[in-house]
Amino acid sequence: MSSNNLLIIGFVWPEPKSSAAGSRILQLIEQFQNQGYDITFACAAKTSKNTFDLERINVNTRTIELNNSSFDDFISDLNPDVVLFDRFMIEEQYGWRVAEQCPEALRILDTEDFHGLRKARELALKENSEITIEHLQNDTTKREVSSIYRCDLSLVISETEMKMLTKQFKIDHSLLYYLPFLLDSISDDEIDKLPIFKERQHFITIGNFLHPPNYDAVLHLKKSIWPLIRQQLPKAELHIYGAYESHKVTQLHNKKEGFLIKGFAEDVNTVMQNARVCLAPLRFGAGLKGKLIDAMKYGTPCVMSNIASEGMFGKLESNGFIEDNPENFNQKAVELYTNHDIWQKKQDHGFKVLNQRFNKSAFDTDFASRIAELKTDLKTHRQNNFIGNVLQHQTLQSTKYLSKWIEEKNK
Repeated sequence: MSSNNLLIIGFVWPEPKSSAAGSRILQLIEQFQNQGYDITFACAAKTSKNTFDLERINVNTRTIELNNSSFDDFISDLNPDVVLFDRFMIEEQYGWRVAEQCPEALRILDTEDFHGLRKARELALKENSEITIEHLQNDTTKREVSSIYRCDLSLVISETEMKMLTKQFKIDHSLLYYLPFLLDSISDDEIDKLPIFKERQHFITIGNFLHPPNYDAVLHLKKSIWPLIRQQLPKAELHIYGAYESHKVTQLHNKKEGFLIKGFAEDVNTVMQNARVCLAPLRFGAGLKGKLIDAMKYGTPCVMSNIASEGMFGKLESNGFIEDNPENFNQKAVELYTNHDIWQKKQDHGFKVLNQRFNKSAFDTDFASRIAELKTDLKTHRQNNFIGNVLQHQTLQSTKYLSKWIEEKNK
């Protein structure tokens, strides 16, 4: 094997057309390939018709099993010098095996988003209350923060979450690395080819229906927002796209109300650039929203909640309006839909945000340097992370034997 050998252990097989998480993992693969890594992607989940063909981009694939010592033989033979865990649940499952079989391998956690924050917001929403420290200190947060400490580096997608992890949870900066969505810049030629205001019609919202915040947002649109918009724009339609729609989603379809469940979008490019306005009234969640990235990329201004906008715009103007109150949300949606000048201005903001905040070339060199630096002085880095050493020790004593017990039980 090459000296630059990376193993990615996936929560699921990548589905870039179904979720932002699928796109994110492909962006990370590109980063490591540019650094000269040979990559193996291993996963215990089942594939689907939407699974991306990793072999096509020269990534080796391997199906693995949960709670099975066959993984020990696999990783020992592979002997990677870097292992990337796709979300904390995967580090919980395989981290101790990696540490035991390949103690010198650099362990990286891609958080995807701060799951503990999403859980806290969901709890607060159910209680109809403001988010508190008690909400934040939920069991998911405890598990996730433990996972961060056990790893050598955790990739954090949002500046808001970086701030929360360092200020609220006192995690040292040396264990965290801000790495948002990594995109190609948008050229003037690409912008010029997009449909203009008068060539577009209707509203759009998009998101994987298996993701609870997305389903909640669709319900919120149905009950509290769309009736207000439809009252002022009786001919407008809301086109709702997303993978894995269930019966509870499809039964929301109502042609008379212009509330149309469209299901899986084979080509987000086409459906997004033909819509005039994107709606994202998320009431809980975390991380960065792929739907807003797609909207900016294809020139579709948005009306979004504060939670949807979080970590996206920095000090730049947003590509639309940020509102939580349904009445205000409705007013801004109608204004954006009917006012060409405002729409154009907001569209331009979106292009600037993408090119200035998510241009992958701005992160390539620094990220490669951070990985190389950690690999060079991993022993000292780990000695400075004493809490991580304690948690690693405790995990080896608990998770290891629970897993072995499950394996025996399954025989």
